[in-house]
Amino acid sequence: MNSATGQEPTVLFVCNTNGGKSQLAAALLRQAAGGTVRVQSAGLLPAHSINELAASVAEESGADMRSEVPTALTEQALRAADRVIIVGEARVPELEGVTMERWVPNEAPAGLATDRERMVFLRDDLAARVAELNADLGTPPA
Repeated sequence: MNSATGQEPTVLFVCNTNGGKSQLAAALLRQAAGGTVRVQSAGLLPAHSINELAASVAEESGADMRSEVPTALTEQALRAADRVIIVGEARVPELEGVTMERWVPNEAPAGLATDRERMVFLRDDLAARVAELNADLGTPPA
């Protein structure tokens, strides 16, 4: 609950294309928070579609991102969010009055040979971060 407004907090995940990392993080938080957090995602240069491999590994963990559409980042979305989390190295312009944090996913070990193995590694990294975020927001795990 957003103590300032008495409403559910809004979390905005941002990456370059809003097709993979930010959508995956958003899907994981929607799943973890069970509707107690307003979750959005956006990208600097939105892709034409969701990354199919990211959607598949999200689905394996019970999260859903298949119905999402890559969306362009706007100043309004940045200002409306209680938490802005940049996932990866996207160069989001600084905006006065908006605090942003950055999650740089861990590098997948060299022994992970396939794209699927690397995407599962990314999902698990983001899921651990999302669990911490969910606890910070004070929302019970779903």
